[in-house]
Amino acid sequence: MPNPLIGVLYHWLGGLSSASFYVPYRGVRGWNWEVLWLTGGLFSWLVAPWLFAAVMTRDLAGVLAQTPAPVAGLCILFGALWGFGGLTYGLTMRYLGLSLGMAVVLGLCTVFGTLIPPIVTGDVAAKLLDTASGRTILLGLAVTVAGIVVVAVAGSRKDAADKAATIAEFDFRKGIGVAIFSGIMSSCFAFGLAAGAPVKVLSAAAGTGPLWTGLPVLCLVMFGGLVTNALWCAWLILRNRSGGQWLGRAAATVERPALARNYLLAGLGGTLWYLQFFFYTMGESQMGRLGFSSWTLHMASIIIFGTLWGFALREWKGVRAGVRATVGAGIALLVGATVIIGYGNSLA
Repeated sequence: MPNPLIGVLYHWLGGLSSASFYVPYRGVRGWNWEVLWLTGGLFSWLVAPWLFAAVMTRDLAGVLAQTPAPVAGLCILFGALWGFGGLTYGLTMRYLGLSLGMAVVLGLCTVFGTLIPPIVTGDVAAKLLDTASGRTILLGLAVTVAGIVVVAVAGSRKDAADKAATIAEFDFRKGIGVAIFSGIMSSCFAFGLAAGAPVKVLSAAAGTGPLWTGLPVLCLVMFGGLVTNALWCAWLILRNRSGGQWLGRAAATVERPALARNYLLAGLGGTLWYLQFFFYTMGESQMGRLGFSSWTLHMASIIIFGTLWGFALREWKGVRAGVRATVGAGIALLVGATVIIGYGNSLA
């Protein structure tokens, strides 16, 4: 039987994983961005999804073989569109830092990813407007958006000098433009999961427990993301002639011990990136018929932990006390939103 409170906990674990993935990447030295992104991405989009699905589900190959081609195609298509968002998500972290970048990107993801699925299926009234649980979830979504706005406003009020000192490649205009594009495209992941509902049914029929039936869907959606990111990174590698960095030849500063560390950190970051969706599918399985609200919980959790990482990494060093208080208020709103949404699901 679904337990929304346990579902909230799983979403928090997913949010922590997502907010933490870029931290190991910061320790990589001597690699161009495209080399780092593709190396970590192979763990995110290929190794981890298939490994976890093979271990945790029954008859993975048989389930995917039985999946209708249109269903698999939609999952991969939405995954490819989400790949554009993930591709530019990493650039957003470079230009805006963890806290401000996540607030803008995930704010747009929250709205689009939560509301569009019920709009497409025509269930807005039944799921959101006609029941106390739906209206409570709408309230939680509104509080989430308010929290995101507060965090983003606080980030925009940082002094440019402070930002430049703590974020080496800070560029507000470029970062905001990339973040908006990333946020819109990243919401396609929620659509890919919705399109994969028949795969979950097949996985359950094969004997997979309810916590894990979403893992085969991740194999399809994340494969689409791999295609987009691999093509872009391959083009950059050819243009920049940076492929030799994998062997430590193109960058004299990378010696064998550092090269091994680069692979380790890239693999760790890539696996953390995948684990957000691993925990997401677990959380969604506990949210009952209002599982679409999982996207809001997931986004809010990422922003909470991303902002905390921003403080830990001293991205807010030297910022006025009033601005830090504003950030605290934004985090408090987001925590409150997760409680409201969890309560709304429990009403259902």
